[in-house]
Amino acid sequence: MNYIKKIGIHNALVLFLCIIIIVIAEYLFLTGHQLHGIFLGLWAPTIIGILIFFKLVDNGPK
Repeated sequence: MNYIKKIGIHNALVLFLCIIIIVIAEYLFLTGHQLHGIFLGLWAPTIIGILIFFKLVDNGPK
């Protein structure tokens, strides 16, 4: 619980969402829907990249 407080509840929820996306993408890929799995699998790094971008913009130049 201390770790969730440290990274923030919003970031923890988005990280959990990305883990769910990866699991679903792997399931799709392994059940024969390769293109759908690849498409969905690219969402997780995109979401994490957008979060990193927003955090950098929020901190501003220092």
